[in-house]
Amino acid sequence: MTSAAVATRGDHDVTDLPWVIRAGVRLGILEAVLVLLYSLADRFLPGPLELVVCAVVLVAGIAAVTLLPGIWTRARTIEGIAGAAGIGLMATVVFLLIDVALLQPFGIYTNRWRAIGGGANWWYHPIWWMVGTFMPWMGAWILANQAEKNGGRVSPLGAIGLALGLAVVVAVLAIVLHFPGADWGIGTFGVAFLPGLLLALLVSLLGSRRA
Repeated sequence: MTSAAVATRGDHDVTDLPWVIRAGVRLGILEAVLVLLYSLADRFLPGPLELVVCAVVLVAGIAAVTLLPGIWTRARTIEGIAGAAGIGLMATVVFLLIDVALLQPFGIYTNRWRAIGGGANWWYHPIWWMVGTFMPWMGAWILANQAEKNGGRVSPLGAIGLALGLAVVVAVLAIVLHFPGADWGIGTFGVAFLPGLLLALLVSLLGSRRA
């Protein structure tokens, strides 16, 4: 991802199964590394520094999961968009294997999500599958809409900037309107990113033939 718009190179909608699997493995390992970094920062860094580092790691993870699959498939049609969602799903499987085999047994990753679900991986893992597939699906769709309107050129920075900006708006509204559980914290922003991403997709549809 760069701040400049990137021109499409090579074939569009690269969705052959070996490529999807390899890309999913790479993304899943990246997710595990980012979760590890977040957990270490959360445990060992003091106050304001913890907040800053955790926020940076969260935004980096959000951007990577949302945009990398669509960039890797060069999504332009429903084929590439679906392929990006497939990469996201494969990545969640890889992450959850690492989570069960390493992160949880060694106590690296806090088990708050398991605790909410009564201590069962079978509650929190499906949530991760759904979110980890939804984000690449939406991100690839936004990139495909950009390409359609801009002669094949996409701007990942513009896509994630719009989604993050709308997520901030959603988070602030949730806090102001006293939505249950909403507060001035990273967790609220993380949850707000999902509706923010959906709103970013709707904005990207403006002027598109897909609208």
